Amino acid sequence: MASPRMTHLKAESIAELFSGAASLARSGERVSPRGMTTREVRDVHMLLTQPRARLLYAPPARILNPAFAVAETVWHLSGSDSPWIFDYNSQLRQYADDGVLRGAYGPRMRNWAGKVDQLGHVVKLLKQDPDSRRALVQLYDPAQDAAGHKDVPCTLSFHFHLRSGRLHMATTMRGQDVWIGMPYDMFFYTVLHELVAGWVDAEPGEFHLHVGSLHIYENHLDQAEQVTSIATSPIMPDLSTPWKGFDDLLGRVQKGEQTGHPGWDVMAQTLRSYRLWKEGAREGAWRAADGIDGPLGQALTAWYDELNRRARTSTAPAIAGAR
Repeated sequence: MASPRMTHLKAESIAELFSGAASLARSGERVSPRGMTTREVRDVHMLLTQPRARLLYAPPARILNPAFAVAETVWHLSGSDSPWIFDYNSQLRQYADDGVLRGAYGPRMRNWAGKVDQLGHVVKLLKQDPDSRRALVQLYDPAQDAAGHKDVPCTLSFHFHLRSGRLHMATTMRGQDVWIGMPYDMFFYTVLHELVAGWVDAEPGEFHLHVGSLHIYENHLDQAEQVTSIATSPIMPDLSTPWKGFDDLLGRVQKGEQTGHPGWDVMAQTLRSYRLWKEGAREGAWRAADGIDGPLGQALTAWYDELNRRARTSTAPAIAGAR
């Protein structure tokens, strides 16, 4: 049984952090919230020292859909709760009420109560007062989240500290599912970290993740046992871009259009390729994936291989195919 004291994990890239978190969660106490059996370790602190080493690539044990990682990140950052996200992860529909994910981070982050762009406020605050302790984005809202809807945010808040020219970010979560959610969550969190650092003319510092319940569902335990040695995640292309015009850039990325920014163009190409795949234009999707440089291209090719394998066997669990 895990120690009641806070557990600390530190890594340079998401690969090592994911491997350590999966091993830790497997050793946890058995608990069954909402009737779903998990292994849980409480009060975990994770430190990622290189936030741009954000894309997990760990075949054959864990193969991500990088198009969903990109799409979810764009969806959050743009302030959206639009159902277009279901095109990249249809399993999310089961958490929607009347077709809407009520716990979507985007509207809370960019338009809290229809009044406050919390992200814009953080940038303005840190430029005015670089030593501030008030640079905070709040996501959990009791007024909404006690209403009984299906989707309640796992993430509670983002906190930023600008110190000695480096921007450090701390994310607090009520719960983190290691196997399904963590690779995608970390992708979004660290993109946000990198962007805010650029907007306040700082270098990205340390990324901290504080988790109340680090857990893994028991039906993923066998897969998690296969995660032993994972190659260090490569550094992703630079995504820093001016605050002015940022929302327009996100709109172009969502459409799969060129932006003139090399890092974001790769993100747009990833979404464009996956849309071809979903439309049945498989050869075009493969060609587009082959033309994507760097980690996203490699991950997308692996995902298409995995989808083909699942189509041949028709035995892969539906939830594993979602994320």
